[in-house]
Amino acid sequence: MTHALIVEDDMDSAATLKDLIVSEGLTVSTASNLFDARKQLVLQPPDIVLLDLRLPDGSGMDLFKDPELLANSEVVLITGHASLETSILALRLGAVDYLVKPLNFKHLQGVLSRVTKPAVMKAEVAHLTAKIATSGHFGQLWGRAPSMQRVYEQISRVAGTGVTVFITGESGTGKEVVAQTIHELSRRRKMPFLGVNCGAISPNLIESEIFGHEKGSFTGAERQHQGFFERAAGGTLFLDEITEMPMDLQVKLLRVLETGRFMRVGATQSQETDVRIVAATNRSPMEAVTQGRLREDLMYRLNVFPIELPPLRERLSDVGLLAEHFLRQINEQEGRVKTLTPQALEQLSRHHWPGNVRELRNAVHRAYVMAHDDQIDTQWLPPPNHAPEPAWAAAPELPATSPSTARPAEPALSVQRPQNDATCESVVIPIGATIAQAEYALIMATLRHFRHQKERTAAALGISLKTLYNRLKLYAEDQGDGPD
Repeated sequence: MTHALIVEDDMDSAATLKDLIVSEGLTVSTASNLFDARKQLVLQPPDIVLLDLRLPDGSGMDLFKDPELLANSEVVLITGHASLETSILALRLGAVDYLVKPLNFKHLQGVLSRVTKPAVMKAEVAHLTAKIATSGHFGQLWGRAPSMQRVYEQISRVAGTGVTVFITGESGTGKEVVAQTIHELSRRRKMPFLGVNCGAISPNLIESEIFGHEKGSFTGAERQHQGFFERAAGGTLFLDEITEMPMDLQVKLLRVLETGRFMRVGATQSQETDVRIVAATNRSPMEAVTQGRLREDLMYRLNVFPIELPPLRERLSDVGLLAEHFLRQINEQEGRVKTLTPQALEQLSRHHWPGNVRELRNAVHRAYVMAHDDQIDTQWLPPPNHAPEPAWAAAPELPATSPSTARPAEPALSVQRPQNDATCESVVIPIGATIAQAEYALIMATLRHFRHQKERTAAALGISLKTLYNRLKLYAEDQGDGPD
C-alpha cells in the first residue's frame, strides 16, 4: 500500500490533510518539524512526502540537503502562495509538484493517483537516453545533434514534475511532438493528452472550446459542452500558438493557472481542474509581449520551464536520420518499400529547410510518390540552397514613426544584387531601424521578389503561411487598403 508522510507544523491542517489522504486509500504518518520528519523517513520510507516550506526548526527545503533521505520518495511542496520562484526552486531541488493553501482537493487527488517511485522514472529516462546512440531517437523525437541532446536533457528533467512548460521554435520544428514526449514520460501518461491550436479556432468560439459552455448560454448552444480543460482532466493540455489567443481570453487563462478553477461560458459556478499546461509559440515571447500579442503576466506564468527547439538548418547532420525515419513510416503506410540513394541523402542535407522538419517530411513523401522504382534519387527532391545572409549597411535616416502605429513606416531600403551572384539579392536596412521596421522591409521586399507568390515568400522567410497572411493583413489595414 502507498504510504505518505505529511510534514506540517499546523496540527489542524495536518489532521485535515491526513483525513483526505486516508480517504484515498493510503497509509499516512505525520511530522511537525524537521527532526521528526528525518526520523520518519528512516523508520518508514514513504512513497510521497507532502512538505510544508515553513517549519519551527528550519525550512522544509533543508531535507533536500541529504539526498539519501528522499531517494525513494516523491516530494510535493505545500506553500501558502504559488509563484514562479517556488516552481523553479521545487524543480531544482527535486520536488515533482506543489500544492497551494487552501488545498485544492482535486489537485491533491491527482497528485496521489500519480505516485510513482523516482527509481522507475529514472529507469525509463535512462532507457530512452540509451536509444539515442543506437537508433537516434528519444521518445517521438529524432536526432543526434548536440542541440537536440540538450532538448532531450531538458525533457528528461521536467517531464516527471508538474510545472508548466513553454516551448518556443520556428514553425515545423516539432513543438507538439516535444509536448507529447513530455506527456508520455510524465506521471500523467495514463490520462488524456489534448492539443489545441489557438490560432485555428474562431475568436468567437475559442472560449467555448477551451472552457466549455452551458446549454442556452448563446445562440446555437443547444446542449452542454465540455471544453478542453474538462476533457483533459488529469492529463496534459497543449496550447499551441498561444500568442494567437485573444487578449481577453488570456486574462481568463491566467486566472485558471493561478487558482486551478475555471467557469464554463454561461455558468454561475466555477469548477476545479487538474491539468498540466504545456504552451508553445513560433514567436519570441518577449517580442510578442512588446507587440501586444501576449500578456506579460501570462508570459511569466507560462515560462516556468522554457524549451527552445533549434531550426533544422542548425542541425543538418540529422536530416538523413529524419528522412529515413519518415520514409519508413511511408513505406509502412503504403505497403511498398522504397529507399533513398546516397546522392539523395546528400542533396537533402544541403537544403536550407525554411519549413523545418515539416517541410522535410513533405518533401520525402512527395519524392516517394514521384519515384518510378524502388530507388528515390535527386530528381524530385528540393535543390541545394543556403540560408540567406542579411546585408546591413548605412543608409539615410528613417522617417519618424508614432509608437501607436501598428505598421511601421517603410524604411528607406534598397534591393541590391551582388556582383558575384546573378541570382542572390539582399535587403539593405539602415542602422537604427527598429525590429518592426526591419521585419516589414524584409517581408515586403521578399514578397516583391517572388512576384507576390505567398507560399514561396513564407517558405523563404521561414514563417508559416498563416503568419505571412496575418502580417500582410495588418499592414493593409493600417494603410486603409483591402486584405490583399
